[in-house]
Amino acid sequence: MISRSPASSQQLARETRERFVAATEGAIAPIALAVRERLAALAGMTTSVREMQQHRDDYLAFQAQGSSWVPMSQAAWRKALGGGVPSGSTGGLRLELIGDEVVETNILSSRLAQSIQDKAQFELNDLRLRIQFLEGTAELDAKDVLKPEALARTLVDQWLAAGLSRETWARVQDVVQRRLVDAVVAAYKDANTFLIERGVMPEIDLKSFVKRTGSAGSNSVPLGGSFARPSQPGSASFGMGGGQAVPGAFGAPPGSFAPAAIGVGAGRGSGTAGGDTLVATGGSPLVLARQRAQGVLLNLKRFVTARIGGDLGQMRMPGAQAPGAGAPGGSGVRGGGVGLAAPAFAAAIADAEAAYQAMASQYVVGDEATAMHQTAAELRRRTSELKKKAPTTADKATVEIVALMFQAILAEERIPFSARVWFARLQMPVLRVAIAEPEFFGTLQHPARMLIDRMGSCVMGFDAAAISGSALEGEIRRVVQVIEQYPETGQRVFKLVFDEFVAFLNKYLTQSDATQRVMSVAQQVEQKETMAIQYTIELRKMLNDMPVREEIREFLFKIWAEVLAIAALRYGAQDEKTVTLKRAASDLVWAASAKPNRNDRARVIQDLPQLLQRLRQGMSLLGIEGEPQEAQIKIIGSTLSDAFLSKTEAIPPAKIEAMAKRLANLEDFVTDEGDATDLPLDAASIELLLGVDAASLEVVPDTGTKVGEDMLQWAHELQVGTWFMLDHNDRVSQVQFVWRSERKQLHLFASSDGRSFLIQVGRLASYLQAGLLVPAEEETLTVRATREALAKLDANPERLLN
Repeated sequence: MISRSPASSQQLARETRERFVAATEGAIAPIALAVRERLAALAGMTTSVREMQQHRDDYLAFQAQGSSWVPMSQAAWRKALGGGVPSGSTGGLRLELIGDEVVETNILSSRLAQSIQDKAQFELNDLRLRIQFLEGTAELDAKDVLKPEALARTLVDQWLAAGLSRETWARVQDVVQRRLVDAVVAAYKDANTFLIERGVMPEIDLKSFVKRTGSAGSNSVPLGGSFARPSQPGSASFGMGGGQAVPGAFGAPPGSFAPAAIGVGAGRGSGTAGGDTLVATGGSPLVLARQRAQGVLLNLKRFVTARIGGDLGQMRMPGAQAPGAGAPGGSGVRGGGVGLAAPAFAAAIADAEAAYQAMASQYVVGDEATAMHQTAAELRRRTSELKKKAPTTADKATVEIVALMFQAILAEERIPFSARVWFARLQMPVLRVAIAEPEFFGTLQHPARMLIDRMGSCVMGFDAAAISGSALEGEIRRVVQVIEQYPETGQRVFKLVFDEFVAFLNKYLTQSDATQRVMSVAQQVEQKETMAIQYTIELRKMLNDMPVREEIREFLFKIWAEVLAIAALRYGAQDEKTVTLKRAASDLVWAASAKPNRNDRARVIQDLPQLLQRLRQGMSLLGIEGEPQEAQIKIIGSTLSDAFLSKTEAIPPAKIEAMAKRLANLEDFVTDEGDATDLPLDAASIELLLGVDAASLEVVPDTGTKVGEDMLQWAHELQVGTWFMLDHNDRVSQVQFVWRSERKQLHLFASSDGRSFLIQVGRLASYLQAGLLVPAEEETLTVRATREALAKLDANPERLLN
């Protein structure tokens, strides 16, 4: 690592921020263009009279004022780089006001910031660590431009300052999120690359990241934490409520979603009860599900804040006092540094972990009920001992909450016993990371949560016999043991093993010969159809200014483009057979053009048998045989006969030769990113392609039904390994999502009875929308565990600290 002077380090940090601001500033204008296109599309839709009028008003308003939003946002964003508060910004302290407009603005910017946080979690944390290293600080400033909240708040504030409404923003927020998230993630990656190239922490070693004491007076939420600002005792707070009446869900069907409730909660002593409640509108089902899940975490945060006088992070900061500190009878205990457990407490956690490992190694499969009862009792006893040794109220609360979460996880009978034993061993590592990183309770994207949720969603669909002794059980065991070996690395080790577990799943779920065969066929179908679409586009370009009969154009676009695609896939793009078929296309165009010259007519007559033979070979490759083939040959023959009598201008030989050369290198003019959403997918085409028997494969192609972008996004974000209930052709099956094709157009689901379902992305989105594909679990494992823990704490709040 390169050694620098403090001034040099500060300058490098500033350059990094300048690059980040410049990169993200450039995304604002394209976002405005996308917003205009969305509003124009909405204005052109036929709906109710009231909605049509609203959509037209939105479009006209953006046409009038939207042009000023871009320069205002860009100027405010550049100003934020200098440390100033953007014009129109309410600033962080305004979060304590109770006014409805302020709360609503906070909600809009918080959603946008959270969407960035969800996608950029790890790049963002790496950048935070590198900047803190350069500047010698423990945390970034609350208004630092590198924080997602800064850019999100700037865009929302300037939107309102430009005279645009919050309601219009809610209708286009998904467009803004998609465009902005991609740009911000790329900017974070570029910033990390920029610093690495200059020798700033090229490697962030797992063992080197033992958490140190946080800086005094820093009340900002860490970059990896919740987007909600900590609530002070007696002041107003805001958070997504939702409570327990309506179950939240990740990826649940649209019908099960209700908008997240946004409440202005009271301070100390209020528990989870809020004040006035506002209803959040807009957003896709996936977004609403995440908001509701986030609401569970925020309700927990509000409960804890009311009981201990601050959130878990605040109460571990130097100078923070436990309730009653300094008063008669008070404990006077102050929190330690964030992430720095007292030595005796850290040793107690390590002892509890080692003791449970020793006990768990003695379990015998066959007496699961007794073993689980012993496990729960042992962990409960260890929890009570740890609470007695906890040096702060925040530590006591953390111990209790983590214990209640794992009680819920261990009580989940759908997790096979052999897997639950290993889940139980994660309680102490998770407790350690929760103490070191209070954001564990504030974000759904914490690696520890993500790991437990992913393992849980995978194993809950299997029966005990399928899991016991399997490679999946072995991988879960390996993951837990790796985490136990690195007790001081915090979330980094969880991130490491999470990535490894996902990679394992991708192989494990597709390891059978039958699944491999289906994947291979599906992948090649997608490639073939995508290539056919792009070949058609290129052929249209080539023939755009050529006098070619409509019958020949139709044949080339609808049949020959697909012939070339399947030939390129089967033989290779430059194989002699493929090249011959490409040449046949240019020969056909020339033969079907006007022939006023006697020599040209003689040449056509001489070459015609060979040309027709190549056309027959190509159609046979596509499966066009017998009468359909003869019908095409008859049309082509009739067209060639007409060309002999045509008095129109002949196609110059130079153009024909240029077309032949372009066809020979057709792959140079197409990309791998073509839209294959219209590919004609069916079992017959799959069987035709490679001769595979598709009897055990149910092919579910697109039907042309229009679905919203939010549904397509939901389909694209399904996680491999997740279980669903699929209602197809009036038959309900439990299926597991096992594979997604490279272009994300085809999705493979496997059922326990050996059948597979290959579903095209448009149909998948429509099944999600109609509730025909429903996640087997309404919410993730840790969210459900948090909800159950909170329910117990609501009923018995004294147990948090007792």
